Amino acid sequence: MLRALRVKSYRFSLSWSRIFPDGTPSSLNQKGVDYYNRLINSLIANKITPMVTLYHWDLPQALQNLGGWENETMIDIFNDYCDFCFATFGDRVKLWMTINQPHSIAWLGYGLGQIPPNVKNPGTAPYLVAHNLIRAHAKAYHTYDDKYRTSQGGLVSIALNADWVEPKDVNVLREVVAADRALQFQLGWFAHPIFKNGDYPDAMKWQVGNKSDLQDLSESRLPSFTEEEKNYIKGTADMFCVNHYTTKIVGHVTGPLSPHSYASDRDLTETEESDSPTTAIQNQRAVAWGLRRLLNWIKEEYGNPQVYITENGVATQSSTTWDDSARMFYYKTYIDEALKAYELDGVRVHGYIATSLMDSFEWLQAYKVGFGLHHVDFSNPNRPRTPKYSAHFYYQVIKDNGFPMPDDEKMLYGHFRKDFLWSTATASYQIEGGWRSDGKGLSIWDKFAHTPVRVSDSDNGDIACDSYNKVEEDVAMLRQLKVTHYRFSISWSRVLPDGTTNNINEAGLNYYHRLVDALLAANIQPHITLYHWDLPQALQKIGGWENETIIVKFTEYADFIFSRLGHKVKFWITINEPYNIANVGHGYGVAAPGISFRPGTLPYIVGHNLLKAHAEAWHLYNEKYRANQKGIISITINSDWSEPRNPYKQEDIDAARRVIQFYIGWFAHPVFNGDYSDVMKTIIRERSLAAGLPKSRLPEFTPEEVKRIKGTYDYFGFNHYTTVLAFPVEYGDLQHYDADRGAGTIADRTYLDSGSGWLKISPFGFRRILNFIKEEYGNPPIIITENGISERGPVDLNDTPRSYYYEKYINQALKAYLLDDVDVRGYTAWSLMDNLEWATGFSERFGLFYVNRSDPKLPRVAKNSVNLYSTIISCNGFPDPALGPNDCLPEGMLTQTVTPDVDKPVQFLGMKLSVTDAETGLNTTFALLIVRLLLKLELLIDGDAFAKFCMNHLVPLEVTVGEN
Repeated sequence: MLRALRVKSYRFSLSWSRIFPDGTPSSLNQKGVDYYNRLINSLIANKITPMVTLYHWDLPQALQNLGGWENETMIDIFNDYCDFCFATFGDRVKLWMTINQPHSIAWLGYGLGQIPPNVKNPGTAPYLVAHNLIRAHAKAYHTYDDKYRTSQGGLVSIALNADWVEPKDVNVLREVVAADRALQFQLGWFAHPIFKNGDYPDAMKWQVGNKSDLQDLSESRLPSFTEEEKNYIKGTADMFCVNHYTTKIVGHVTGPLSPHSYASDRDLTETEESDSPTTAIQNQRAVAWGLRRLLNWIKEEYGNPQVYITENGVATQSSTTWDDSARMFYYKTYIDEALKAYELDGVRVHGYIATSLMDSFEWLQAYKVGFGLHHVDFSNPNRPRTPKYSAHFYYQVIKDNGFPMPDDEKMLYGHFRKDFLWSTATASYQIEGGWRSDGKGLSIWDKFAHTPVRVSDSDNGDIACDSYNKVEEDVAMLRQLKVTHYRFSISWSRVLPDGTTNNINEAGLNYYHRLVDALLAANIQPHITLYHWDLPQALQKIGGWENETIIVKFTEYADFIFSRLGHKVKFWITINEPYNIANVGHGYGVAAPGISFRPGTLPYIVGHNLLKAHAEAWHLYNEKYRANQKGIISITINSDWSEPRNPYKQEDIDAARRVIQFYIGWFAHPVFNGDYSDVMKTIIRERSLAAGLPKSRLPEFTPEEVKRIKGTYDYFGFNHYTTVLAFPVEYGDLQHYDADRGAGTIADRTYLDSGSGWLKISPFGFRRILNFIKEEYGNPPIIITENGISERGPVDLNDTPRSYYYEKYINQALKAYLLDDVDVRGYTAWSLMDNLEWATGFSERFGLFYVNRSDPKLPRVAKNSVNLYSTIISCNGFPDPALGPNDCLPEGMLTQTVTPDVDKPVQFLGMKLSVTDAETGLNTTFALLIVRLLLKLELLIDGDAFAKFCMNHLVPLEVTVGEN
């Protein structure tokens, strides 16, 4: 198993009673010694360094009969045992741990009595036992130092354990002090004497001393070291070894004086960190970030020693054989935090040891849980071992020595096409306000937001960002961004209050005329969405999107807008995110109209009508308006990318594929391929029939409808934010979209967070789903119509996470364009400004501009991400900094001078070119290639710079170029 993992070291413990059955050298058991010699020799033969723990809790019972660690004579007895082990195995063992987790021995064994020797004396015994353990460790260390170090050249330490403790409130000094006190009572109890000053932490001496005084005791229950002992103990470790598993939340209390107890001496409370995943061990949650904080605390407290993480792992139920995805996530996140501590914080992390090699007897849990990278079948007398998926994962981490940046995450330098569309976006209900102004009718979001408990903090869009009265200010923001386009939606109920052309609200329509005219005056093209979720409430009263008559009403509404605004607008979207309308609004019910009582049928009916309504609006524009207005029109479809939770498991791979087909494929397949995907049709039909229904819950298109819907696009409008991990879930006979999909989704814990629980930063998924669209739908032109990230909490105009998000995601789009030939035509950042984020209200902020809601004028303030996004727009991509300074021309193109090395590929204007003719430098063919690329890309070129480049680096060549 160790060979297969390719580990560099293996930490194991010696059984004291196997070597000395009664604990003393006079009872030497040679067969026990032979076992360890065989093990050590085998490790050495396989180039695996043994890391040996001398005492891991299993004291010979004969010594416990003499009082165990409460008896001071144990110090010399332990030293004799260590001396024998150093002499016998030390020629091959270079890494020694004297004692594992002395805190657990002292408190759990002698205080609470939860583990052997089951002594329950919480007020005195733990301190006495710890005192003896520390002195025993120091004596063993000095024995090695005096007798064996010169000849054997090994290192000796002690393995201490520590949770990280986070203050209950970091802004309250008393809570911060309590958290530090908790660490001092756990880790500092043993680390201070050994690594700092030879004595217990002041916090411990102060607390226990004062408690003892208040308890009318003549002296502190915490023993004292003599000055000689302090000097003897101080420095008795060659590296800092720490075992870590979880994080606790600590608050200050005044502990009781009676009964005497180590627990109440600390004056604090401990609770779970409730936001993190649970494990198979009660009160041991997987809180990866705590490891990095603990390592930094050790660095600051003890002078940045060399640190070995000597235990770290997670328990799963014993029924887990090989599919242990939870363990993979645990290792991935915890090792990543250790890496951050090493690379970013300068903590001297020298080693990491995963607990455990295999499932084993897990102390009080016996065989109910397992920590193993390998499953052990305890029902089989041969105890066969089987690697779990976590073993494969850990092998890869060891092989890579961490987490090297994948090639698909490295920056690509280059540029998008010349006419690339750069945009930002908003939606009417989220920004306009003016909910009853100038005759506007009610929408389903007006009704939803005014229904109690629907929207966080009882927020609503009555005023929102007041964009209805701030056209000039909104356009000024767009000018500052330097966008070429602006995507916004029309409020159906603002222009047609009852949803029909029987009642036209000219005042509402005039708002959009003013906005469109202001945009065009600023040389910004309007990109209009006809429907972004805010259906007129009057239409909802007659069934809304469930009623097939909505198709005609939506077509009439579209006809009205095309006729009034189409002569000024060239970019159209019929419907935004039909998935969310159908499933979130009519399945889960957490968005307007808030329907959730028919989740197995209604979403599919609504989706069916949305597709037919879109198709009719598209044909209307195509047949009646396109020739004169010369615009383009499509639908915007949204989707996450989905990866298998366990990449080694076919069932998870299949689940990830189903997630995609049931998400993006639900609406993209009919529009681009003519009908629902075979995956959806087959699964929903089979599950419907199996439940006794007469037909599939997924409606069918007639042959005429298939023809009518297929091809109703001029581009693929696509909204994307994040990546999820999928795994199979069996729902039985439940008739529901989730059950049809047969998959659950979670986020990878290592992905960076945002202000939205569902949105994790995962740029690589963007390129992958763009490639999926290319392969699945014939490489249609793609306009990315939404992409962005939220924040929550205190406002910070230095929104570094948003800048990071945009840089990484846009660069992935560039890779899809330049490297994968995906036909990406435009990119839209969500959102122009902080606004009402639907059911989460104003708590989540996606804006490039901050809207100060504490000021009744609702001023807009640029965040730092505005500079980043406007620079990318000006440069039309990412110029290569290795090629020297680049000035982005107003048109967004680059001019640059390149001095290639004939032996290496060069990057010129985002294109990699290879030089093969070393004798003449750049040959004529290469020169022509450059010119052809430039002409093909239609780039604006600085003529003088290009001529100089040719004269310096090309053989004589006459080239005629157009006036550009």
